[in-house]
Amino acid sequence: MHAVSAPPARIDVYVAASDPLSRAGTLSQLRGAIGMRLVDEDALDQEGVALVVADDIDSETVRAIKVLRRRGVERICLLVSRLDAKGVLAAVEVGVRGVLRRSEATPRNLTSAISAVAAGEGALPGDLLGRLLDQVGQLQSQVLAPRGLTVSGLTERELSVLRLLADGLDTAEVGTRLFYSERTVKNIIHDMTSRLELRNRTHAVAYAMRQGLI
Repeated sequence: MHAVSAPPARIDVYVAASDPLSRAGTLSQLRGAIGMRLVDEDALDQEGVALVVADDIDSETVRAIKVLRRRGVERICLLVSRLDAKGVLAAVEVGVRGVLRRSEATPRNLTSAISAVAAGEGALPGDLLGRLLDQVGQLQSQVLAPRGLTVSGLTERELSVLRLLADGLDTAEVGTRLFYSERTVKNIIHDMTSRLELRNRTHAVAYAMRQGLI
């Protein structure tokens, strides 16, 4: 199990909202919060948290989150008016790490959610957690498993290859250990890196380790 890093002593927070009134209201909730520093978008680095304020998890909200992700922002928290399990799953798919209903957005709840996201944890309304897990289970059993995939997007065969590569084995040694030809191992690596848009086997191993898969 990978240890969760502690949040920084001071968390830079950028509030993004298409509605100026919503942004102003959220800023007023956070202004003066201990351990929080409100910054403009250009000042937000990879350790900071982007708080996206929206009514729904619709195409516009998803597009705004994707723009942040392309900028290299990895810690994203979503403050939304209407929320259901389907919306949470859509948010998770585009890289959101924390979700909070606007009706529950007290200063304490806001800072708690932002701190959790900054520490690499997740934040989600408790009443939706069970439904989200049900949806993930259905996705695994009905969509991924018939294709030989796991929720991670990798097959068990690919994970086995990555584990051995991470242990320092070369492709010939991996083939011997798994009773594959070296050509088969190379094909597995090629298919995996192409599908996940990874540069090479080293990138694939690093990806799997960051995701906690190996």
